[in-house]
Amino acid sequence: MKGSDKATAPKPSAGDPKRDAEDAEPRPRGGDVEIELEVSRQRAIGWTIFGLIVGTLLIWKLGTVGVWVGILLVAIGAYRAWQLVQSFLYPPGTIVVTAGEVTLPRGLCLPRPIKVAPSAVTAVYFLRRSVPWNRSAPVLVIELGAKAMAFPRDWFASEADQRHVVHALLRGRDTGIARAAAEPA
Repeated sequence: MKGSDKATAPKPSAGDPKRDAEDAEPRPRGGDVEIELEVSRQRAIGWTIFGLIVGTLLIWKLGTVGVWVGILLVAIGAYRAWQLVQSFLYPPGTIVVTAGEVTLPRGLCLPRPIKVAPSAVTAVYFLRRSVPWNRSAPVLVIELGAKAMAFPRDWFASEADQRHVVHALLRGRDTGIARAAAEPA
């Protein structure tokens, strides 16, 4: 027997709940929260191909109305192509909540995330029913004063990740309020 002389215990089976619990990545209860967003390139690829090809064919073969629809489709295809290139150039983004700072991506696969103090977050909530037609519910909304940032469900690996962000931001507000109340005026 090469390597270690220590006897190793047999590994639990794949269906063992104890092993499954150990393999699951636990989220910290009172500490920092870091949630990486997910990117799906399928929609951008589909709209890029469809918009550019069909739009070009409409411009080439049809009359005035067809040309305008073709121009619209080419514009949509070009925008989706830009989104596709962005997804290769930049990582999807990460929401980081610590005791001293909140880092929020400006969007999916965009550079220069926004960094603010936890006290700058004025509200955190979910939109479940009043969701725009092009977003999947629930949408996590984080308000920073007059600015609201929306994070749709399809940007996260699971809905639980959205809840972890909400709980971390609410914990930050609670500790900030308690700290302000403890300080003498």
